[in-house]
Amino acid sequence: MAKERLSMKKIKEALRLKYNCQLTNREIGRSCDVVHSTIADYLRRAHVAGLTTWEHVALLTETTLEEKLFPPANYLLLFTRPPPDFAHISEELRSHKNLNLTLELLWQEYKEQHPNGYQYSQFCDLYRRWRKKQDVCMRQDHKWGEKVFVDYCDGLFLVNPDTGEKTLTQLFVMVWGASNFTFAEASLSQQLPCWIDSHKRAFDYFGCVPHVVTGDNLKSGVTKPCRYEPDLNATYVEMAEHYGIALIPARPKKPRDKAKVEAGCLITQRWILAVLRHRTFTNLAQLNTAIRELLDKLNNRPMRKVKKSRRDLFEIWDKPNAQSLPAKPYEFAEWFKATVNIDYHIAVDRHYYSVPFNYVHDSVDVRLSSLMLEVFRKGERIASHPRSFLAHRHTTTTAHMPVDHQKHAEGTPSRIKAWAQKTGPSTSQFVEALMKSKAHPEQAYRACLGVFRLARDYSVERMEAATGRALLYNTCSYQSLERILIRQLDQQPSATTASNSLPDHENIRGEGYYQ
Repeated sequence: MAKERLSMKKIKEALRLKYNCQLTNREIGRSCDVVHSTIADYLRRAHVAGLTTWEHVALLTETTLEEKLFPPANYLLLFTRPPPDFAHISEELRSHKNLNLTLELLWQEYKEQHPNGYQYSQFCDLYRRWRKKQDVCMRQDHKWGEKVFVDYCDGLFLVNPDTGEKTLTQLFVMVWGASNFTFAEASLSQQLPCWIDSHKRAFDYFGCVPHVVTGDNLKSGVTKPCRYEPDLNATYVEMAEHYGIALIPARPKKPRDKAKVEAGCLITQRWILAVLRHRTFTNLAQLNTAIRELLDKLNNRPMRKVKKSRRDLFEIWDKPNAQSLPAKPYEFAEWFKATVNIDYHIAVDRHYYSVPFNYVHDSVDVRLSSLMLEVFRKGERIASHPRSFLAHRHTTTTAHMPVDHQKHAEGTPSRIKAWAQKTGPSTSQFVEALMKSKAHPEQAYRACLGVFRLARDYSVERMEAATGRALLYNTCSYQSLERILIRQLDQQPSATTASNSLPDHENIRGEGYYQ
């Protein structure tokens, strides 16, 4: 069995003692604690490599010195065979994973191109050595109070007590970078409301806010993943602005960017979900109560290496260096893109809200909370309304309408009747009769607006007389009223007022005949 080689540091010291201090091989062996024959072998190797003075040796690094003293025995043999293109092999395996591509097939293709190449076992061994050198990890040092990492994993099932139907929950996990202090809760989904509410409850549990949140690229947080400039969800960004935090999503398909929470998910599954695996939960509140009890135990349990709990480290490291909670928690609001329709309304949640008419056909941003709807154009708020939950109805602000539409909208039954009552009782009865004559009141709006116009040209007395005459003869229309005023019939006595009784005549039977 070959003896273990001395470290290059000790071999270099042996060469220094020989060339610089002029010691014998035995003296060098006693100094370096090796036999003199080993020293002689190292000196022989140095002579073959052309290293005969200390000045030559001193300028070399340990790696270079090792290459000169111990060249590989099969150095020439290695390069007589064509080396495989390991980078190409790795890319082929990665890009064709769905085809179950294997190293054996790639080796066969390599042998077809190079018949004198490596055999399969050495081909695989060389590839694995190359792969290990590519798959290196960078150690991350986390500043106190700076970062938290968030992610989801599968939770436990909720069981419907009536039907026995099972619903899988999602476990939200947030872990501090420095102290590993952990928050976990179950939610029904990974949708935006659950995602935001879990963040809020996590910050309340911590009693402070980090400076940076790093999470996965789920749709609730990142609308369009990108290695360099990911598009973040507008509601998530608004929440971050409220709490004063920065959002830095992990790179797509790079779980090591959030290794803390990857380990946190494993730990919570092991120490919380596994403990609760035999219990049956019928609702989310019941499940989260059980999770919170075990979560506190997990955070209070001393860790093996540091001999302190996660909570102890959090109180010492993270909490003093984190941000304070704002006075009010974030109010959840969703953001939408909408296009202003030709009737200067936008459709949001099956309701229609008005915006200023000059934004027709423009694209706007809509913020919808539980109480308010706000409309923004290029960051400027152009409209706001109280939120309405009435489906397929309209909420319209008069100031958003064009002037001619405002005037037309003013022709409502209440306004028309109010004007008619101010003019006089006959005019009021005429307008009411005019509206009742139509199947729908809106069909009489134009005729009523015509009556308004006549009132501007004629006095109140004439309008009262003309409408009274129209009522008397039951000719309640705009054209009839206009003719009465133009022909001044309102100033002539009516037939009924000229003679209230019928004249005596042999051809008139009288009312007694019909009784």
